[in-house]
Amino acid sequence: MGIIQKQTIKGTVISYMGVLLGFVTTGLLLPNWFSLEENGVIKLLVANTAIFAQLANLGFASITTRMFTYFRDRNSAHHGFLLIGIGVSVVGFLIALIVFYLLKDWLLLGRDEAGNQMLSQYIDLAVPMILAVTFFHLFDNYYKVLYNAVKGTLYKEVYQRFFILTAIVLFFFDVVDFNGFIWLYIIAYCLPTLMLMFSLILDGEFAVKSDPAFLTKDMTRSLYSVGFFGIMVGFSNIAILNIDSIMVNHYLGLSETGIYGITFFFGTLVIIPSRMVKKITSALLADAWKDNNLKLVQEIYTKTSINQFIIGALILIGIWGNIDNVFHILPEEFKAGRYVILLIGLSNLIEMGAGVSGTIISVSPHYRYMSHFMIILLILIVLSNMLFIPLFGLNGAAFASVFSYTIFILLRFFFLKKKYNMQPFNIKHIKVMVIALVTFGLQLLIPALQHFVLDIAVRSLAITVVYGLLCIQFKASDELMANVAYLKKTYLKK
Repeated sequence: MGIIQKQTIKGTVISYMGVLLGFVTTGLLLPNWFSLEENGVIKLLVANTAIFAQLANLGFASITTRMFTYFRDRNSAHHGFLLIGIGVSVVGFLIALIVFYLLKDWLLLGRDEAGNQMLSQYIDLAVPMILAVTFFHLFDNYYKVLYNAVKGTLYKEVYQRFFILTAIVLFFFDVVDFNGFIWLYIIAYCLPTLMLMFSLILDGEFAVKSDPAFLTKDMTRSLYSVGFFGIMVGFSNIAILNIDSIMVNHYLGLSETGIYGITFFFGTLVIIPSRMVKKITSALLADAWKDNNLKLVQEIYTKTSINQFIIGALILIGIWGNIDNVFHILPEEFKAGRYVILLIGLSNLIEMGAGVSGTIISVSPHYRYMSHFMIILLILIVLSNMLFIPLFGLNGAAFASVFSYTIFILLRFFFLKKKYNMQPFNIKHIKVMVIALVTFGLQLLIPALQHFVLDIAVRSLAITVVYGLLCIQFKASDELMANVAYLKKTYLKK
């Protein structure tokens, strides 16, 4: 668990540096300096880029996570693994490009003609973004299985967002117009890919040698099998994260998509620590399955569940406790997305409480089942959005996420319980839920302070202190208590 803890701490620090930059850009500047339609264009470019880049991956992310452990051998350039990945990514990008242009008119379909006309000016610019993100995924996953999950996070979460922040400032001072800003946005998407590639070169890991002899019939068959099901898992996963924005545009229009995109960001703050944990544990879990070390799998499952739940619950009550302050930051028209923040945050908290159950299944001998679960989730997301968006508008899209993810997580839970008798939950999860509710209730007693910045500072500090002390008092997590003991030993020796 040392690797997980070390890289999680480092990665989480970097992630929250990115969150701070993301808050400044997405939470402050984009909603105040750009129109709703411009925010909608940005959100849809990002959503379509994510979907088609995942298609272009052709399941190679799953191949990397599950199969690299058999290729691992630095002396032989890992038997040409990176070269295989580059070849797959080139072919995948060409396929994604064809599909993109076949579906292009459908992607532009919305309720308002003005929004469609504006989006049509920029939708083609998703193509270079798709190319950049496709190869970013390749290099980032490659670094991940080399036990360096932090570098890609640094480049994407910090450097990319800093460049976007610079582009926003240039737009504000009329150095560039919106068209120029979009081009700078594209460059920002390309930078992390180029930086990762040069890092691999400098680390001596960008070896594009081939080793055909290593690719036996059995190995090739395994690669095809993992890749095929990986396509379904990866594409479904990204589609699930972005299809709601496309459907909001379809049913409600570009302006509402802009509102949804900004308020959705605040809800995603809950799950930031989970992303790093999943990224780090995937390679360790793959090795554990290879060695049939089910005890380690169960240990990772249990510890990630409770520790992620503790952090996620704190972030959620912190955000919702400051919800009125959030709308001091955002313009008036964004209040329509108030409950989007709560519902998306709740959906992400449920996912965090499930630990790394999805990763465990994805790298297990029964990895095929994950593709089935993902397809079920995608169908649920689409159908529930079709049902709830016309009924409840923006809140309907967010409620569809909570509804669909709850079913999805239950499927994963019961599968692992039945197949391996693994489950991560215990009395500590109930303790954390009670502590979170008590803490949230106590912060309601704090009167609203006159200036919202002061109110955020006081309220957030009170929530953190009360929640933290209660978690320590009731021993919510073994890792938490170990860290507290370490701090006492280090700083309170005398």
